[in-house]
Amino acid sequence: MKAGDRVKSALIVLIIGLLTYTAIMGISIPGIDFEIKKVKDSIRFGIDIRGGVRTTLVPPEGVTPTADQMDTIVRIIELRLDNKQILDRSVIPEKSSGRVIVEIPWRRGETTFDPYEALAELGDTALLTFQEVDPSLINEETGEYLPTGKIIIQGDDVVEARPALGQDGRMDVALKLTGEAGRKFQEATERLIGQPIAIFLDDQFISAPVVQSAIPAGSEPRITLGGFREDTVKEASRLAGLISAGALPFSLESGEVRLITPELGAGALDVSVKAGLIALILIWLFMILVYRIPGVSSSITLLGQIVLLLLVVAISNIPLTISGIGGIILTMGMSVDANVIIFERIKEELKTGKTIQGAIDIGFKRAITAVIDGNITTLIAAVVLYVLGTGSVKSFAFTLGVGVVLNFITAVFITKILLRTAASLGPKKSHWLYGVKGGTSNV
Repeated sequence: MKAGDRVKSALIVLIIGLLTYTAIMGISIPGIDFEIKKVKDSIRFGIDIRGGVRTTLVPPEGVTPTADQMDTIVRIIELRLDNKQILDRSVIPEKSSGRVIVEIPWRRGETTFDPYEALAELGDTALLTFQEVDPSLINEETGEYLPTGKIIIQGDDVVEARPALGQDGRMDVALKLTGEAGRKFQEATERLIGQPIAIFLDDQFISAPVVQSAIPAGSEPRITLGGFREDTVKEASRLAGLISAGALPFSLESGEVRLITPELGAGALDVSVKAGLIALILIWLFMILVYRIPGVSSSITLLGQIVLLLLVVAISNIPLTISGIGGIILTMGMSVDANVIIFERIKEELKTGKTIQGAIDIGFKRAITAVIDGNITTLIAAVVLYVLGTGSVKSFAFTLGVGVVLNFITAVFITKILLRTAASLGPKKSHWLYGVKGGTSNV
């Protein structure tokens, strides 16, 4: 058991060291195309720190959107941005004019700051249509079908499009249609068995699946692509994304496009980072001075927790706002809170005459309930904020929620392993090293 804990502790310290180095310096291996950028260059910062792009989406001339159509447009745009983890955004409908104002932050690693390139993340704002084809209307250069105007269903008839595994292991794109659209599609597929139905975004050809059989209303039409291979899986995801992206009730055009100046800017980021570092150092000093060896163990795990949290934020591409940084700093305090509860229990057990190893085991066992309760209640609050909040509130909820999960793992499992290893290597009778003032030793 002791040897196992020592190996685990060595691995834990090594992994935390490597992750910390990677987060601060990044990794680049010469000779091969392998590079991991440092965290600061990998994180996508929010509008309040780095600025972004603002655009006004307008309907075609002569089109006056209804209230339901405006709600559909906002829902689809927000869904697209959610799928790309762009939480620090603003989608504001102007129902009187039919316009939608959208604000998004710059992408991570942005160097050109081209607003039109950034707006590509909104997805295609063209109108999706499923049309009957005319074999005589074909683009001679590409061999693709041209629009006929014989529309079967269009964007707002599609409720959902998703990749799915079909019969015989084939990759499909499953469609969920509205009730009226399902009846239209049934009538069309009954007439067009053996013939293609072309999918267009405005006049751009997307795909032309062939009707194999009539599709009854109420069922899920499926576009079959081929066997389960990497290329068909990617194509199913791409086609489902295009169909979902085109599920707007009509095409939209980008009107006014302009840059957004950061509300707080890089200066606020530097101040927040310095505040976080000062808080981290003060927490380390407090824990080490008060709890000694347990304090050293908690300082190591706290470093690992923060590095892992920053890596999760970088990998997820979720914009980090000033509020999100506040969530990171808050989880640091929560991590210490969990450790304090556990260490105080260990001190109480030592005062009753338990051995150091026994006090560690019993202390963790008796403190676990309080630690779990504290983490669960905070996690519930984070989930509610993430689901109901918008913009920077979501960034705060995300960092807080992930931090709480990492806090539980580090405080309950990793810190215990490090402490058991320290107890097996260090003095067996020095309770002072575990925060007990004037405690007696075990004989």
